Amino acid sequence: MMDGNETAFDLDHLPVTPSDISAAATTIKDSVLATACNKSRTLSDICGCNIWLKFENLQFTSSFKERGALNRLQALSAEQRKSGVIAMSAGNHAQGVAYNARRLGIPAVIVMPIGTPMVKIENTRRLGAEVIVSGATLEEAGAFARSHGEANGLTLIHPYDDPLIIAGQGTVALEMLDAIPDLDTLVVPIGGGGLISGMAIAARARKPSMRIIGVQAELYPSMYNAVYGRDLPMRGDTLAEGIAVKAPGAITTEIIRHLVDDIVLVTEPQIERAVATLISIEKTVVEGAGAVGLAAVLAFPERFAGRNVGLVLTGGNIDTRLIASVLTRELAREGRLTQLSIDIVDRPGQLAAVSTLLAEAGANIIEVSHQRTFSDLPAKATLLELVIETRDQAHLDDVMAKLAAANFKARCV
Repeated sequence: MMDGNETAFDLDHLPVTPSDISAAATTIKDSVLATACNKSRTLSDICGCNIWLKFENLQFTSSFKERGALNRLQALSAEQRKSGVIAMSAGNHAQGVAYNARRLGIPAVIVMPIGTPMVKIENTRRLGAEVIVSGATLEEAGAFARSHGEANGLTLIHPYDDPLIIAGQGTVALEMLDAIPDLDTLVVPIGGGGLISGMAIAARARKPSMRIIGVQAELYPSMYNAVYGRDLPMRGDTLAEGIAVKAPGAITTEIIRHLVDDIVLVTEPQIERAVATLISIEKTVVEGAGAVGLAAVLAFPERFAGRNVGLVLTGGNIDTRLIASVLTRELAREGRLTQLSIDIVDRPGQLAAVSTLLAEAGANIIEVSHQRTFSDLPAKATLLELVIETRDQAHLDDVMAKLAAANFKARCV
């Protein structure tokens, strides 16, 4: 890892060079959107630094993955194009390959691991690819893709450990620095490492002093382990399934060791908060993997104070049901939506008394239910369960104090 003062590393000795990324930019320029890179005044105020957002979630397939996929597909020979390609992906690489393969007339098979969000599976099929769901992890899906591809003469389009893929992804940094030359920090999600590798090469070539920070989900710290020699566990379902990679690339690991300043880990609540914040403030839908950069800045503001920070919103493919869950969970964390359990005497007027008190306190009742049977309260008592809406945590605290003053035993569930 770089120490923050290193500027003289010879980029031309890496597996991908700055000229490779410039060539990729030329290859894809007429087919991939040069997405906006806009300053967020509100997020800048919240985080104590200047924040620019690169809206890669607004690509046609809602992900930066189109860049590398197109650059790789354009390099295929005529024979390889005729035979077709195969890729393994948790979703965004799949759509990038499927979309561009269809545009170029190349047959495509995509292997997606079990548990991939249905929106990503259906979008990939809609783009014309044959989808095979196989393997509990991306690595297992990859093993199947390799064997199936070899058996059927298909060219493997790797999601990250391929120089042409890395070069294509690096074009994101070129566009960011063209738009905002004053950027001094890039915060980039890491799954297999393709995006941050390409961006680091492009950024260091343009601006050697650039500070580059990678971000991984705490549940899948694979690159963190590889770079720092740790053995943190990888397990569970993460909101950032797009970067839930257990085995980072060999090429990308080498590049990251040389060019990336640090890797930080973010928790699931921090990722959820970032997704909700982007919807609330920027009015843009970003999947968990695409929001981890903002999650890192929100979680570690002291690392970014006063800096000019570029964040890549890498994708926007997230199920609407999951968005609803994330938003309501964030409302609960903020004290704006709360489930209350109140012990009351089972006689007429008690519900009305509670409702009146809550109304006078300015709280809104969203749901209400009585529980007389399945509780350990005395027979003449009942459990009143409410979901209420309040302005913020301070307002909730005031409501709870008013309930206590009226001798209602209320607790947040």
